[in-house]
This record gives sequence, C-alpha cells and structure tokens, in this order.
Amino acid sequence: MLTVDNINVYYGDSHVIRNVAFQLGEQETIAIMGRNGMGKTTLLKALIGMLPVRSGSVRLNQRELAHAKSYERVAAGMGFVPQGRMIFPYLTVEENILTGMEGAADKRIPAYIYEVFPVLEEMKRRRGGNLSGGQQQQLAIARALVSQPKVLILDEPTEGIQPSIIKDIARALNKLKAELKFSLMVSEQVLSFAMEIADRFLIMEKGEFVHEEQRATADTARIHAYLTV
Repeated sequence: MLTVDNINVYYGDSHVIRNVAFQLGEQETIAIMGRNGMGKTTLLKALIGMLPVRSGSVRLNQRELAHAKSYERVAAGMGFVPQGRMIFPYLTVEENILTGMEGAADKRIPAYIYEVFPVLEEMKRRRGGNLSGGQQQQLAIARALVSQPKVLILDEPTEGIQPSIIKDIARALNKLKAELKFSLMVSEQVLSFAMEIADRFLIMEKGEFVHEEQRATADTARIHAYLTV
C-alpha cells in the first residue's frame, strides 16, 4: 500500500531523517515508537508533504508522491491527524468534519462517523474549541476519515488524553480499520495503546529505525527500554 524508500529530511543543514525505508501493507497498522526528539513527527510530516523530502521515494499504490503537495497526497489517499489535533476551535463539530469533505460530491457526513464516535453527534452544534482533548481527538480522526483515505497517519494521538478515552480511541480505530479497510500508521509513546492497535512496531532513534518487532512476538520490555530516558 505504502512504500517508503531511503528518504532523507533536513531542517536547514541538520540531517533529521536518515535513509528511512519501510513498507506498510494493506490493512496493516504500524506503530512508529521512540522518545521525544527522535524524528517521529518529522517523518510523518514528510510523508504527508508538510516538510520537503531531500531525497528518496514515497509511493502510495505505486504512485510517486515524494515531491507532491499535501493536498495531492490527500487526493491520492492519505489522511493525516497532526500532533495537537489542530481542529478549528470556532467552527462547530459538524463544520469541522465537513472541512474534510471539500472534494466529496456528497456532503452528508457518513453514518459510520457518528456510530463510532457518538459524542460527536451529541455535540455536533458545539464549537470544536469547547470539546475536551479526547473529544477533539475523535473529531480530528473523523475529519481525516471522511476523505476516505487508503492510509491514515496519526501523530501522537494519545497525547494529553485520559486513559479511559485512549482505550475508546483504540477500539474505534480497530473497528473503523476493519470496516473501511484502510492501513494505519501511528506515531506513539504509549506502549499499551500501541499494543492494542499495531501489527508491527518500528523503533526510531536519531532519525533512523533501529529495531522492529511483530505484535505476535513482541518483547514489550525491550520496546519499553527504547522509550525511557
């Protein structure tokens, strides 16, 4: 579904992402894990086009996107939920979701959004800025999903969210992925959440992948060691 081949990303003269390569299969979930400052967010921003790729390849269903604009990547089948959620605080919940449907012929919000996130239906007339952090995260995921992505990318989705809501989001993502048949990539530091959703774990240090685990055989103690200072 998604093939990333030896991409390099720089901030000025600083080489941040170093020859990163991986594949994401159809309906697979990958968790990109690592401590703060190791390059996880930079990698995801480069994949969606928010940061330029200096060299390397990003292919979605064999279509080269390494130098495409962000909106072209969304049109090709990428969805992105940024760190901090970045919802529109003065728009209602319903209006926020509709911003993800700019290119859709049918502007009706799909029923599955409110089925999986019933709180969004209850609060659809409320301004996004008045929602809790967990509710805003659900809203940001909903906004990305209505563009019908083939690959959904989430950056630190559990940040600032209480544990009970984290579990709800994990259940919702698993249900949505099974029903809508997209692939999922998550940047994450909470191992318990990653274990709920991920098929595979890629550990990042200093802009490179240094370790890989499959969920079926995952050594959680070893993964945890990479996440602690």
